[in-house]
Amino acid sequence: MTTEQMDPSVEDFAAMLDEVFGKDERFDGKVVTGTIIALDKESATIDIGLKAEGRVLLKEFASPGQDAELAIGDKVDIFVERIENATGEAILSREKARREESWTLLEKSYEAEERVNGVIFGRVKGGFTVDLDGAVAFLPGSQVDVRPIRDVTPLMNITQPFQILKMDRKRGNIVVSRRAILEESRAEQRAELITSLADGQVVEGIVKNITDYGAFVDLGGIDGLLHVTDISWKRINHPSEVLSIGDTINVQIIRLNPETQRISLGMKQLLEDPWSSIEQKFPIDTVLKGRITNITDYGAFVELEEGIEGLVHVSEMSWVKKNIHPGKIVSTSQEVQVMVLEIDPDKRRISLGLKQCLDNPWESFAEKFPIGSEIEGEIKNITEFGMFIGLADGEVDGMVHLSDLDWNKSGDVALSEYKKGDTTKAVILDIDTSKERISLGIKQLTTDPMGAVTGLRKGGTVTCTINAVTENGLEVSLGDEDTPMDAFIRRADLSRDRGEQRPERFSKGDKVDAMVTAFDKKTRKVSLSIKALEISEEKEAVKQYGSSDSGASLGDILGAALAAGKDKK
Repeated sequence: MTTEQMDPSVEDFAAMLDEVFGKDERFDGKVVTGTIIALDKESATIDIGLKAEGRVLLKEFASPGQDAELAIGDKVDIFVERIENATGEAILSREKARREESWTLLEKSYEAEERVNGVIFGRVKGGFTVDLDGAVAFLPGSQVDVRPIRDVTPLMNITQPFQILKMDRKRGNIVVSRRAILEESRAEQRAELITSLADGQVVEGIVKNITDYGAFVDLGGIDGLLHVTDISWKRINHPSEVLSIGDTINVQIIRLNPETQRISLGMKQLLEDPWSSIEQKFPIDTVLKGRITNITDYGAFVELEEGIEGLVHVSEMSWVKKNIHPGKIVSTSQEVQVMVLEIDPDKRRISLGLKQCLDNPWESFAEKFPIGSEIEGEIKNITEFGMFIGLADGEVDGMVHLSDLDWNKSGDVALSEYKKGDTTKAVILDIDTSKERISLGIKQLTTDPMGAVTGLRKGGTVTCTINAVTENGLEVSLGDEDTPMDAFIRRADLSRDRGEQRPERFSKGDKVDAMVTAFDKKTRKVSLSIKALEISEEKEAVKQYGSSDSGASLGDILGAALAAGKDKK
């Protein structure tokens, strides 16, 4: 029998069977509209037509944190995964249906850069999961708020707007941001708020964050920076010493930049500047009590009153302790007496002195030991220019310069005869209490041999004792044995007669007269010459006893001079 010959009623019945059982695969993987025909505590039975029914769990119809609101007869969109031909039961999914609908709508919102509503319902590594009406998106932790927040619980299971940052339908990835929405809202609020603010205005704010350099204060939608130096007139090491997060404070707007929306704030500006009358409060040379607040390598800061600090430089801490760290003289929080040395209101600086409130050992020494006094002390240090001697039980030091060690010896030679730790005597030559200097002399313990030598002047005649005979001349000494002065007579100056210019004709211990041809008190150098004395004596004899014009010989003249000399004796 051909199809054309079949009974029409049989054809209709075959078409119905085909429709119900043979061609139901056309529903697979599609979203269809079904009708709720039954409800129980856990699921809903849905008729999708053509004698096919399926069950869907109620939780698939509920938003996160809420209950499903369904009734028999409601029409719902449902995703058909497949139809079981054997039983006629359909495998349905409301969640997948919502996901398909949501993806289509979300793609449109993403292209239009529109906000979408969603619910944060779970935590995952690095962030949170968000239900976008069926589609699950990822919310990175950094995109939750404009600032890191510790507890996200209050933000979960509530509907709120998000911005889609990127999405990939093939991979099923959606990344959203809550922070972008907040920043946009805050930007609008800031723009509106900043027009109502002005320099010098006093406003109320809440401390939102504290850093090493200051605190950020929320002024009701816009933040301002309260720098650590503008918190108080007194020294503050860290803002947390004065402020805590959450504090409500009054601040003054110091600088406002509408273009960058940066605001600088100040707290101390609301109080009277303690430096405004500083010179009247603390006159120069006033002695005050203060507290050490900070110690540095170069000195210590002393708080005189709240907001007023002065510096005691290390050089003003002790009369006698030099090149020592201030921490070895004072300690933090110590109460001390200080003297006001200098004030600079413009630079907001006060120079203080600690040692000025103590007895000055240099002045005490000067009162006890006048210039010219003979003292004794231990050699504390030897340098290339002299040595330092401890005086007055080591409280002060005096210095002996190289030039004040010995009358005759060079400074280097004389210095080599001393060593650190030796005890020596000295004479006080000068005291300068302002510069804290005491000049000492060792050679001044004895008489200057220059003063003991008769005739010690240029052109004068002196009597010398020969100490040594050398090839080049004679080493001689002048003056007393106790205070001898050394000198040297060159070979060429031993006689006017070249044949007599022989050092060997002299002996050690002999006494000879010589003329002073040069004398420098400053360098203590003396030049002597027997030759010059002979020439001088010859000229004097010629002058007194005759001349070559009289016919007398030079021998006769000298003989007469010698005879006259004997008669005088």
